[in-house]
Amino acid sequence: MKHKDLTIETPRLVIRPFVNQDYENWLREHLNRLPSQHKYDVGYQDMSECTEFWFREMLEKHDEMIEGDQVYILGIFLKENGANIGTIDFSTLMRYNFNWGRAGYTIHNRYWNRGYGKEAMKVALQLAFVKLNFHRIEAHINLDNTPSIRLAEAVGMEYECTRKGFIYEFGEWTDNLVYYLNAGE
Repeated sequence: MKHKDLTIETPRLVIRPFVNQDYENWLREHLNRLPSQHKYDVGYQDMSECTEFWFREMLEKHDEMIEGDQVYILGIFLKENGANIGTIDFSTLMRYNFNWGRAGYTIHNRYWNRGYGKEAMKVALQLAFVKLNFHRIEAHINLDNTPSIRLAEAVGMEYECTRKGFIYEFGEWTDNLVYYLNAGE
């Protein structure tokens, strides 16, 4: 799938795969993050190892994952100034008879509470259903990640279940809420 086929727009945003020319923008926005606001917010990070060469290698891996229908990583950019304010990704969980995927989303913390996450996810879900041919998209959310729960609900995803010991993180197997949306709902 070509990058331009994965580009979508809203009145305020452009959502598309990253390209090599995004490096300085991507780095600047990561360096300008505020300190962590809660345990699921990475906040400021040491980016000293993230050279332009490193970034290009990362994008090559992104392209390989797109070609293999494994993961689609899309940057979220403001139309007004081109700032990279976050990412959305779709991972293929299973294709045959399922067309089942998982969505992830991150907005840099200095851009929170402006509706960007909801605006981006609404159109990105349509891209996942129409262009990526997913029938079902899930979000796997930590039990106490209230901002992520609110975003999933705001874009029409419904709570389905709690999966026990689902993901290994923070040094232990953690439970996750499963929110889902099927194509056409």
